[in-house]
Amino acid sequence: MRIAHINADPGVPVFGTKGSSLHVREVIEGFVRAGAEVHLFASRLGGKAAPGWESVPQHVLPGSENAPGSDPETAKLKANDALRHALENQRPFDLIYERYSLWSFAAVEYAREKAIPSILEVNAPLIEEQRTYRTLTDPARAEEVMRRVFAAATHILVVSDELAHYVAGYTADRGKIQVVPNAINPARFPANVQPVYARSPDSFTVGFVGSLRPWHGLGILVEAFAQFRRACAAARLLIVGDGPERETLTVQVQEHQLSEAVILTGSIPAAAVPGYLASLDLAVAPYPDLPNFYFSPLKVYEYMAAGRAVIASGIGQLKTLIVHGINGWQVQPGDANALAEAMLHLSRDAELRRRLGDAARKAILRNHTWDQVVQRIFAMAGFAGEVRALNLMIQQPG
Repeated sequence: MRIAHINADPGVPVFGTKGSSLHVREVIEGFVRAGAEVHLFASRLGGKAAPGWESVPQHVLPGSENAPGSDPETAKLKANDALRHALENQRPFDLIYERYSLWSFAAVEYAREKAIPSILEVNAPLIEEQRTYRTLTDPARAEEVMRRVFAAATHILVVSDELAHYVAGYTADRGKIQVVPNAINPARFPANVQPVYARSPDSFTVGFVGSLRPWHGLGILVEAFAQFRRACAAARLLIVGDGPERETLTVQVQEHQLSEAVILTGSIPAAAVPGYLASLDLAVAPYPDLPNFYFSPLKVYEYMAAGRAVIASGIGQLKTLIVHGINGWQVQPGDANALAEAMLHLSRDAELRRRLGDAARKAILRNHTWDQVVQRIFAMAGFAGEVRALNLMIQQPG
């Protein structure tokens, strides 16, 4: 089976360190493990491919640069011509799989014209994100493109129920929408990973792994940690990742006089994440009380796969993924006091942390792997034979 994987968003470099970049790679690698021939069409690679990618041809899409006198959005729309041309220059594909981006429509429309199944993967309401956190000069045109690709795609894969509700407001065919949450690759999270920072009875490490973005609640985390450390002098806070909130976060750490207790690592490669997670006694996802929580937080799936005791805000998909007191601990979104109390409670009970971490790992490995996601993608596209073949492969020893 030949699959064209489209990532036309220059803000998601395929070989970068973002969670979105990892998501692209994991889906492609899942296709490859299933025996598919995958061609990657991307606006930005952002680095060198890891070993094992030799079988994946990479087509870099030209034409998204600004022409003299044009605005960035017009330039990105123009890139559709290059994408269409790149697809037409290849032998026919059996499936077009595209990660939704603001200005790309050529791939799913090409698929519709050629009667090829297409799946549009929607990870966020990009228009709202762009308008709220970045710059969007022409939201009407962005909405026109969104409606266009939603209409052309054979199926729309969304990562959460909240996103399914959002997408349903822009397409007449709600039956094409399917919810497929994020997942992990078990090979990245073997048992007994060596920690980057040694754990000992003389220290207690709380941590966050992910991009430093406004919606991740890092200010809440620092406020809660400051309270917690007054009761646990051996506590340290490990914040792994980088992003636009780093400067604000650094100032907040200094204001709370926590500089000696907080480690900010900056950006790290995905391959290093398990070692940092192994350094944690508690892993935290301190989301604020967002009115539209549409995430399927990859970081939480990774926390759980690593066997960490997790404290997460009880919001959106996390309300069902985390079963309070069974495979993790829920707190009220945006409540620094509740988060500090949860940290203190779990810091005093090592057996509870072990039990939560073990249950979390089992739940993720049983229900949330990228190979399972690929099975669902193939089933959506109508490739039942490939699903059966993948099931047989997964069941083989080793």
